[in-house]
Amino acid sequence: MKTSDFDYHLPPELIAQTPIEPRHAARMLVLRRQADTLEHSHFINLPAYLDPGDVLVINQTRVIPARLFARKVPGGGRVELLLLRRVEATVWEALVGGKGMRAGKELTIGDEVRAVVTADLDGPRRLVRFDRPLEPILNKIGHTPLPPYIHAPLRDPERYQTVYAEQSGSVAAPTAGLHFTPQLIGKLQAAGVGFARVTLHVGLDTFAPVTEEDPHEHAIHTEWCELDIQAADRINDAHRRGKRVIAVGTTSMRTIETAASKAGCPGEVIPFEGPTDLYILPGYAFRIADGLITNFHLPRTTLLMLVSAFAGRERVLSAYQAAASSGYRFYSFGDAMLIL
Repeated sequence: MKTSDFDYHLPPELIAQTPIEPRHAARMLVLRRQADTLEHSHFINLPAYLDPGDVLVINQTRVIPARLFARKVPGGGRVELLLLRRVEATVWEALVGGKGMRAGKELTIGDEVRAVVTADLDGPRRLVRFDRPLEPILNKIGHTPLPPYIHAPLRDPERYQTVYAEQSGSVAAPTAGLHFTPQLIGKLQAAGVGFARVTLHVGLDTFAPVTEEDPHEHAIHTEWCELDIQAADRINDAHRRGKRVIAVGTTSMRTIETAASKAGCPGEVIPFEGPTDLYILPGYAFRIADGLITNFHLPRTTLLMLVSAFAGRERVLSAYQAAASSGYRFYSFGDAMLIL
């Protein structure tokens, strides 16, 4: 297996620059693994593909305004910070863009916040200590971070949040969930479809291209996740009754598969809270997931590798080609794929 096995060509005009309105109007490509068939649909039709008692696992993480614009002290040169994770009350790991950003360099953010770089990590990653906790003022000083392939300004930051986002901590949205609306959730619940809420705070490493020739040599960073007892009971009850557990997004998939790996019985999950570095490549034996709702991912990423592990690399790349030929919109604000 080579990283180049997960490459494909995508015309740039198919990269969605703005979210569709309403959210549930997105197109949906339905891939059935056993029958090896593709069907073109729309996300609003999702209830037609699910049965009463099936459970959708949704990631309730919320994107924080993690993009900060700072100035060097002295000199006033511009610096951009992207917060990745909080290490201590006032210390964050961050991507820092700017020259000379070595340990000891001082920064100012706006008129009130001061910071200092305390350690160089690999590449542009730094540890930065701020003069106060950032959470109470992030909405004032921060900006929503969008992927670099999105060039259009986002008029409403809430469009880069799921409608069920509750737990702040991500630097990128779990984009498979962006297609849900309260109206669609109501239709699903009325049809007897259940929801299990989990949390995984998304980091940027998940979306970064794999640069190693052999994907097994790629080191994936850890991300914090939680699956509580209520979600575990709902998932386990569905399986006991012969119903399907369908992960909404690769982040939900990694969370439930992490929790399943801790369980003593096959086909069950146990409550789990902590870091996960689960890296799913073709050949992985899925323990709990029966289906996956996902977007169309960038080539050479761990996300595409996970989807390929679930549905088969050749089948997935063939589906991507069919989607591109049919004018589907790709990446974060793009259309959806349902794999059953």
